[in-house]
Amino acid sequence: MEIPRYVQTSIENQLGKQKVVLLYGSRRSGKTTIIENIFHKNQQDTLFLLGEDVQVAELLSLRTVANYRQIVGDKKIVIIDEAQVVPNIGKILKLMIDNLKGISIIATGSSSFDLVNDAGEPLVGRKKEYHLFPVAQLEYAKIENRIETANNLSERLIYGGYPELWHIDSLNDKEEYLESLVSSYLLKDLLALTNVKGADVLYKLLRLLAWQVGSQVSTVELGNSLQLNKETVERYLDLLAKVFIIFPLNGFSRNLRKEVTKSKKWYFYDNGIRNALIHNFSPLSLRNDIGALWEQHFIAERMKYNNAAGNSIQYYFWRTYDGQEIDLLEVNSHQEIQAFECKWGQKKAKVPAAFSKAYPDANWQEINRLNYLDWIQF
Repeated sequence: MEIPRYVQTSIENQLGKQKVVLLYGSRRSGKTTIIENIFHKNQQDTLFLLGEDVQVAELLSLRTVANYRQIVGDKKIVIIDEAQVVPNIGKILKLMIDNLKGISIIATGSSSFDLVNDAGEPLVGRKKEYHLFPVAQLEYAKIENRIETANNLSERLIYGGYPELWHIDSLNDKEEYLESLVSSYLLKDLLALTNVKGADVLYKLLRLLAWQVGSQVSTVELGNSLQLNKETVERYLDLLAKVFIIFPLNGFSRNLRKEVTKSKKWYFYDNGIRNALIHNFSPLSLRNDIGALWEQHFIAERMKYNNAAGNSIQYYFWRTYDGQEIDLLEVNSHQEIQAFECKWGQKKAKVPAAFSKAYPDANWQEINRLNYLDWIQF
């Protein structure tokens, strides 16, 4: 059974609108499956190109309207998979969408830096961007009931939600898949850059972050551990975010001097990737990091939910220098604040006094195993 991805429906709704659809997501997150589904539904009207094919890149390199008319012919949909490897892809997409009337273009990328920097400005008003995460709980909900979800929760906290795992039954095989994903695919785009020192440094950086999930991270300390300067560490963190492996939360502040704002927390989009990096797939009953796994899982699922709902949200953590803290703050486009504190165990959370005093209009919610689904699926 295939897991229905909400992004596919959104992309299909853009077809016929003379738009470039940019579909971003880490390698193996399911981008190719989605565009293959769209291709098979519209096969007669679709041209499917592989960006990693050298011949395709060569064909597209001649930036003339006549060349692209000859390539596209009478097709109405052009799909370019892994478009980030095609040189000057932004200029190519702009010339095609501006001059080939009646077409829609779907370009996928497992890294955002080339497509965003190259395709961002020229395509203003002509593009629609989507981020494909590992499978969201709101997508699992289409094919399983709440009892099945409850039974699968522990496994998802350990192995995460990469779509191919759905078809793997053996836990050992799941572990092998994730280890292979980390070693062979995850950093492929970054390692092609000339200003990155190598896989060893990036793996060591990711491992350090994996051990510090849910904690404030010092780039100076990371640099000391890796024998890199602070600026290089910050650049590598930015690159790792641009290939959709990790994401930061900044400290939130509006009112209090004692609020922590300068440091960041770094999270992984997927628990399975994090656990593969530290080589720990032990069951929850044997772990001492269940709080971090639960926190990371909920934050990532909440981001997937808001993304699917089309909510424009900024994400933060909140902490004071005297130790009061909240795991996740969301600020919407109306500057309204929703706060979440994640609790795996039986101990009840309380809203910090300093927070309720500083932000009396903010909503606050404890997230536990009984209520978390209410906040991450429709």
